[in-house]
Amino acid sequence: MPADLTEEQIAKILHGISVPTQPQILVDLQMEQIMPDPDITRIAKLIAKDVGLAGTMLKFVNSPFYGLSNKITSIEQAVSLLGINTVINILNGIAIKGEMSDEKIVALTRFWDTANDIAMVCATVAKRVGYPTPDEAYTLGLFHNSGIPLMMKKFDDYLKVMEKTYSGDHERIIDLENEQFNTNHCVVGYYTAKSWNLPNHICQVISEHHNTQQIFSAKDGKNQHQKTLLAVLKLAEHICGNYKVLGMQDSDPEWDNNKDDILEHLGLTNYDIDELKENFSDMGVNVY
Repeated sequence: MPADLTEEQIAKILHGISVPTQPQILVDLQMEQIMPDPDITRIAKLIAKDVGLAGTMLKFVNSPFYGLSNKITSIEQAVSLLGINTVINILNGIAIKGEMSDEKIVALTRFWDTANDIAMVCATVAKRVGYPTPDEAYTLGLFHNSGIPLMMKKFDDYLKVMEKTYSGDHERIIDLENEQFNTNHCVVGYYTAKSWNLPNHICQVISEHHNTQQIFSAKDGKNQHQKTLLAVLKLAEHICGNYKVLGMQDSDPEWDNNKDDILEHLGLTNYDIDELKENFSDMGVNVY
């Protein structure tokens, strides 16, 4: 097990991390840190609720410094491997990027809330359909839209454009983003996930998660591992109302156009979706 990372090593790995952290999560973590005996399990659970913090921990544990043969996708495992001292030092090295305004925090709340709910639903659905590594599904759900806050940071009108993308006027949600910005949140999310050293197949699903129709219309039996992860993600997005919370729309054209193929791939029915929604609602997840 490597020793605790030095301040210089932490600063080097932190370079380029720019997804804003939820202010309340930072407050909760700071409260835990000042306890006489900080609870690393509680710290891990708090970190797992935040895209930026979770990505940072995975970037650290998957860095060459640790020399792991397989990339880690579980936040809890990453925190355990890093150890309490390194985790606290990393947290102390992270500040709210750019001293976010109240307006920016409110805008980002939509992103943070959907990321947490979708991650929980992904993990549960993955278990339901027999996917062998539910932690990967949780990781995908948490990080799949990590490009959104970075697009918001770069383009002042991004939120308005994003809302239009969910209207169904374009073949793919990302088409309008490409027209307006010459890039899209899937591409940005892919490179962010790569910078966090996430496994390549998760990065690939992030990059393709709005090419739904193209992927599920192909019946060639290729990339079934990634296809199942994508199907789990699309179901979770629909259940959590991504189209409503992020897109501010009353309908979900992307799901409507692809739900038959997605449900067939997962071996689920509309009845199963109703049951899942009821269960998730009981768990405190916002469902639509």
